[in-house]
Amino acid sequence: MTTTDTFARRFLDETAGILGTIDASAIGEAARVIRETRDRGGRLFLCGSGGGAGHASHAACDFRKLSQIEAYCVTDNISELTARINDDGWDHAYSDWLRASNLRADDCLFVFSVGGGDSERGISVNLVRAVQLARERGASIVGIVGRAEGTLQREADVCVRIPTPTAEHVTPQTEGIQAVLWHLLVTHPLLAACEPKWEATERGG
Repeated sequence: MTTTDTFARRFLDETAGILGTIDASAIGEAARVIRETRDRGGRLFLCGSGGGAGHASHAACDFRKLSQIEAYCVTDNISELTARINDDGWDHAYSDWLRASNLRADDCLFVFSVGGGDSERGISVNLVRAVQLARERGASIVGIVGRAEGTLQREADVCVRIPTPTAEHVTPQTEGIQAVLWHLLVTHPLLAACEPKWEATERGG
């Protein structure tokens, strides 16, 4: 095998190993929290930065369509996002958006993050402020994170951690597996409300 083939095999083997160590009960608990949010008529607000923002946008679509929950991605309106950053700063952009959306106790904040945020070190302060506001408002908080020492791990009602053993792969492994996990959630028996198109087509639906 070539060097690139060897790297690909090692990375895939590492991914399989990580998947085997994730706490499945935490995923089930996250599904329960989101289901309770839907049952009480609450809304699901999703956010992240970088790859996490991409996850939040895609997941909001799938939670709305497949899980029939009112879901929104904090960063989907680029005009509003950039106006808030320009006028009021990045650190408060997400929390101010959530205030304008009247985040309340019936709602749930779902955060995708690699490190989980650390305001003291100036890391993902926008996410930290969003989590703090959700806690102040009494909203539920769910997260998928790669590191245990951040704000998200401490403050979330449920935080699924992706334990990556190789330091140089923390970001790619965390963000890749985050996509697997939220796709798992939208098809979880507690949340699945309708069948995806291809599955229905294969069954003749």
